[in-house]
Amino acid sequence: MNIFKFGGASVNSADGVRNFVKIVQSYREEMIIVLSAMGKTTNALEEIVDSFVAKKDGIESKVDALQTYHTKIINELFSKKDDAVFSKIESLFGQLRAYLQKSPSLSYEFDYDQIVCFGELISTTIVSEYLRLSGTPNKWVDIRTCLKTDDTYKEGRIDWELSQKLVPQAFGFTNTFVYVTQGFLGGTKTNQTTTLGREGSDYTAAILSYILDVDKLAIWKDVPGIMNADPKWLPDAQKLERISYQEAIELAFYGAKVIHPKTIQPIKKKKIPLQVRSFLSLNESGTLISTASKKQDQLIPVYIRKQDQVLISIRPSDFSFILEENLSSLFSIFAKHRVKVNLIQNSAISFSVCVDNSDRRLKNLIEEISTKFEVRYNENLELITIRHHNSEAVERMTNGREILLEQRSRDTAQFVLL
Repeated sequence: MNIFKFGGASVNSADGVRNFVKIVQSYREEMIIVLSAMGKTTNALEEIVDSFVAKKDGIESKVDALQTYHTKIINELFSKKDDAVFSKIESLFGQLRAYLQKSPSLSYEFDYDQIVCFGELISTTIVSEYLRLSGTPNKWVDIRTCLKTDDTYKEGRIDWELSQKLVPQAFGFTNTFVYVTQGFLGGTKTNQTTTLGREGSDYTAAILSYILDVDKLAIWKDVPGIMNADPKWLPDAQKLERISYQEAIELAFYGAKVIHPKTIQPIKKKKIPLQVRSFLSLNESGTLISTASKKQDQLIPVYIRKQDQVLISIRPSDFSFILEENLSSLFSIFAKHRVKVNLIQNSAISFSVCVDNSDRRLKNLIEEISTKFEVRYNENLELITIRHHNSEAVERMTNGREILLEQRSRDTAQFVLL
């Protein structure tokens, strides 16, 4: 049994869907397909969420534009206008519009999950129906019915015990060889929709792989494999042929966009190999993530860039020392507002952190910290991480740039740059 995860870029057009079907039909094994929302649909739905919560005008036109985008793809794929896919997609957009007629709840995260989930529900419906039309019978599964989480909306935590009971029932391979389901989504015990964190479809695929003891997990991207930099940023980026689970976890932790940070842990526990492949070049082998030793890792410099960063410097108002109780208090505030820290550095009287500019959460965080500490911050920064750094790699990244904060270890160097 294989699990294939496809991102939104693979099905962002009718031609993309046709290419996707070509890949699927080239395999003859039992298969579960985990799919993201099409193209930039999640971004569009996030704009709708913001308008909905802020009670702004213009929501209807945003939904119309999103429906037009998907309808165009359907029209190019399905010649018969009475095909079931048309009514199914119309129904899903009807459900979305009905939710948007309500008043926002008191929780932004709750509304976010109930609205953004439609991206994956729509994409998987279209793909499942087109697979059927193309001669590949399959079963569409609503992942929310079996992949259960707590009620931490927008970052649902997996209920492993319950999910391990329900997932094998949903994917039993009794009457079909192919399943199509959604990445990124989960459901609570009371059947409320949750999401697993941005780009969480990789994590969904890893969870299913772990629970179902699959032979291999493949994640299909628009790049040849895992590169030592984003090729859109550094055109001379090189592909890493094979890396260990440990190295993959490190790269994900520091923000490499190819793999979701939580993805590696479940498959590492059962030593399930992960192949990162290109849906644009089927002859390319991609990058294998497995039990390779550190000696087998390609230890060339790997460059990771995180943009739109904020450097926050915190110190006690009375210039007293940053003691353990201060740090404990600060970390609890960061945890409360669910702001992930990308880099930490402290001195006797100050504590500095680099974080993503997550607007709503960050504003509330700074406001609370400011009641007890003196806070300064810089916006519009970049955080550059270099794994397996050397002097040439450091010079390449920092030459001519103002370094606001720098941190180096044996394997990793990080720079906050203006």
